[in-house]
Amino acid sequence: MTDFLTASLPGTGGIIKQDVDDFFVEEIPLYEPCGEGDHLFVTVEKRGLTTYDLLRELSQALNCQERDLGYAGLKDARAVTRQTVSIPLRKPEEVAKLDIPGVQILSAVPHRNKLRPGHLAGNRFQIRIHHPLADSAPRAEAILKLLSEQGVPNRFGDQRYGSLGNSHRIGRALLREDYPRAIEEIIGDPATIHHQGWQLAAESFRAGDITGAIERLPRHCRPERRLLEMLQSGKSERKCVLAMPRKLLRLYLSAYQSSLFDRIIEMRLNSLNRIWPGDLAYKHVNGACFLVTDPEAEQIRADAFEISPTAPLFGYKTILAEGQAGQMERSLLEEEDLTVEAFRLSGGLSMEGERRPLRIPIQGTACNNDGDDLIVAFSLPKGSFATTVMEEIMKTVPLS
Repeated sequence: MTDFLTASLPGTGGIIKQDVDDFFVEEIPLYEPCGEGDHLFVTVEKRGLTTYDLLRELSQALNCQERDLGYAGLKDARAVTRQTVSIPLRKPEEVAKLDIPGVQILSAVPHRNKLRPGHLAGNRFQIRIHHPLADSAPRAEAILKLLSEQGVPNRFGDQRYGSLGNSHRIGRALLREDYPRAIEEIIGDPATIHHQGWQLAAESFRAGDITGAIERLPRHCRPERRLLEMLQSGKSERKCVLAMPRKLLRLYLSAYQSSLFDRIIEMRLNSLNRIWPGDLAYKHVNGACFLVTDPEAEQIRADAFEISPTAPLFGYKTILAEGQAGQMERSLLEEEDLTVEAFRLSGGLSMEGERRPLRIPIQGTACNNDGDDLIVAFSLPKGSFATTVMEEIMKTVPLS
């Protein structure tokens, strides 16, 4: 169970995401298009579509390759989202007349380069909480005030660990070359699966009936089906697992990195705004990190939210902290029976690693009642998750 930075403040209760319109997200661009060039920066508002859905629809409507389209960030389907994509060699009037269900073209401005992942400053959120407690607004205001002062825990949280909540365990098994365990986790525990067909397939697999598992897997479980078909044909567990899409395998490994980072968040939860000797501190203005040698002097900058302590997303290039912070990071590796070199994998699966701030600033906070509901608004930097803020505010499981 997640601990809360704002545990001393009561939550609002309630539920979110009952409807697509309950969750509004708008990208904050890193830069504006210049008005000339071979690419077109197209800002859209979409409902009920993922970013990948949007790219697929655009590529079909414009008769172009999906890989030629650019985007800055990935957005959920269960939301109304405003985001920008780049399209090569198209005129604004050609794109403006597109008619794609669930998509409204808001603007189309030329620019010189393709939009790349990460080319955004952050995201603005407006989220509706249904059925909160009667005094929810002052509760939310107090929580948002504390988060504004101390920062938001920069957790990845449950959404990082897949629909079964076990992506990180698959990544851990991959690093340990425990392929039987990886397969068991990929097919899933029947007790955690809600899709009936998938649940029956997992039960068949655990009973040793691979043929039955293949027959019962739902159509969308294509990688899992191919894995089981290879296993049925006599291929080794190692070959079966490593034959899965590399993008998916890297997602599992990334989830494991994220889980280790979240564990360090929990260890330092009561001091996320404190600079320790030996910390590698993060400069919020440019993302650079530096070794702290004078924590008292640097604490002044931390109090002004210029810098924050970091923890590693472990990888073979990860630089570990020194002092007490470094001891915590090394002890976690020892507990997992790992070294950073373990992340140097073959087949395009190596994970370089990086440092990530333990806290992030929250800005533009507001909350107001709308009938019996509560609407909360705030902005976060890129790479951070609104669910962390909502968990702090609600103190309940945030999804309906």
